Amino acid sequence: MKIAIMLFNGITALDAIGPYDVFAATLKCEVKFVAKKKGLIKLDSNMGYLHADYSFSEVTSADILVVPGCSPPNYKTPMNDEETLNWIRQMHETTKWTTSVCNGSLILSAAGLLEGSVATSHWGSFDLLQSLGTIPTDERVVRQGKIVTAAGVSSGIDMALQLIAWELGENMSKGVQLILEYDPQPPFDTGSPKKAPALLVEQIRGMLQEFAKREPIITNNSR
Repeated sequence: MKIAIMLFNGITALDAIGPYDVFAATLKCEVKFVAKKKGLIKLDSNMGYLHADYSFSEVTSADILVVPGCSPPNYKTPMNDEETLNWIRQMHETTKWTTSVCNGSLILSAAGLLEGSVATSHWGSFDLLQSLGTIPTDERVVRQGKIVTAAGVSSGIDMALQLIAWELGENMSKGVQLILEYDPQPPFDTGSPKKAPALLVEQIRGMLQEFAKREPIITNNSR
């Protein structure tokens, strides 16, 4: 299978690398990191880079497209960039699966692919997702036709395992999960706003809302 993972400045690393590791572990996927311009892509942590080996003009089709998310407000740049949105629309015409991780679903919505559809995202982006004409749900992985959206950050691993099960069979997906030893046992049960203390949820919500008001400042420093 041919997989295209879209990169953009300010991306969250795990949104892209989680699915990448799942697909790569099958030894049956060709995974390409693709960006508007190839080269170094700054992470939202400001502590490193991913590398886009291909530009949009070099990758025009794929079996699976993955649009990762980011810390707010970095999604504003791809959401308002017509070249990026047109590339997503073009890719969507060729894909078997068009997918997003975290608030990457905001970018799919901006491209007009989720209007009237049920989709998920990071819980902190539900209001914005709804304002774009999409119906938010707190399910971890949501399928609507050939579009699959995953919730926040780590859920991209779950989504990729599900896609492998659909495409290459459950045994392959189970084997990949074992290879990655993906057996989450976090020290605290606060990974969902339904489980976390209400005060903590409100603190994090307020922080994310404050970040979302800002403008992206991360730029590509590659030459």
